[in-house]
Amino acid sequence: MRDHDPDVRHGPRLDPGAAPSWSAVDLSEHNFPTVLAAAKAGAEWAWALIFRSLAGQVSGYLASRGTTDPEDTASEVFLKIARHIHTFEGDLSQFRSWVFVIAHRRMVDDRRARMRRPSTTGLDERLLPPGGDVETEALRSISDQEVIRIFEMLPTVQRDVLALRVIAGLTLTETASVLGKRVGAVKAAQHRALQRLHRLLEKASV
Repeated sequence: MRDHDPDVRHGPRLDPGAAPSWSAVDLSEHNFPTVLAAAKAGAEWAWALIFRSLAGQVSGYLASRGTTDPEDTASEVFLKIARHIHTFEGDLSQFRSWVFVIAHRRMVDDRRARMRRPSTTGLDERLLPPGGDVETEALRSISDQEVIRIFEMLPTVQRDVLALRVIAGLTLTETASVLGKRVGAVKAAQHRALQRLHRLLEKASV
């Protein structure tokens, strides 16, 4: 009878076409192993869930860093994820870090291209987080071009940390993984960035 038991080490076999009853919810640590296995098997519902859960954060991060076409670049990011997801092993936090490593590299490529070909891209206000802190509300009160100008006044590392933490909503650990830095260094950069951002926003609101 044991020959007919499911392989406990790898979990039950998944039918790529059969979406579970909870497929409409967001990704969580609890359902991620099933979603990842289904995505690797080509399940459309799993890919839809991954895209719906992370696309806004990826686009928002790219927009906040002045990427020329955030939505188009985000599509390229998810295309690369689709091509290489079979190589990924890990939990949801590690997956989010992996996704944003890809997004960060595309942003760096775009930044280098813009250095050769200057752009005046603005920040799409729809991609800002819902709010809840003084800095975010202050950012909403000024123009897109002013937001970009203020962000560009921060050192590169501080801009990257704030974009990943505030716009993308990553944890300190995930942000450290994306940037290849220690958590303590990310925390320090975030503290300095918020202090400087607060001063810059005060000047902008005068």
